[in-house]
Amino acid sequence: MKDIRIHARAGQGAITTAALLGYAYFLKGMYPYAFPHFGAARMGAPMNAFVRVDAVPVRLRSQVYEPDYVIIVDATLMRGFNCFAGLKEKGVALINAKDGEIEKPRIKASQKVFVVPASDIALKTIGRPLGNTALLGAFAAATEEIDLNTILDAINKRFVGKYQEANIQAAKQGYEFIKNIKR
Repeated sequence: MKDIRIHARAGQGAITTAALLGYAYFLKGMYPYAFPHFGAARMGAPMNAFVRVDAVPVRLRSQVYEPDYVIIVDATLMRGFNCFAGLKEKGVALINAKDGEIEKPRIKASQKVFVVPASDIALKTIGRPLGNTALLGAFAAATEEIDLNTILDAINKRFVGKYQEANIQAAKQGYEFIKNIKR
């Protein structure tokens, strides 16, 4: 089983991110379980979304405490929360931020952290700083868990019209950003 934890603020698309990622895994023939966690949240309040995926139906319904992957939609959350708590030995983290904007966290040598300017990509492609689909493209490239076309299929199913194409472009640019780093 693979566990993914998403850190964001309410209104930044973390639930949509989890749903899209879960659906992409479903298209791949896996059994995903995507769900949010928030208290009496209001716009801007810290929250989490989670995705669990396995080759067999997922029955575990608790929060993700030891993720294989972490996606941080809002880097300001790293100031007040240990977003990397429990990250597995060979875990991968994606942080939505500009290079140099944040101090990279201290991690184990076997873990990887990628800083992706997902909000900037989204501003250029979508016209709003909602970097979740750019982060999904980056996730595909960084983890190689799922291919970009499967992410794009999930986006196609979720969005219509100009937002469909804009989110596809954001995912492609997020993917290419990571591919260029890994070369």
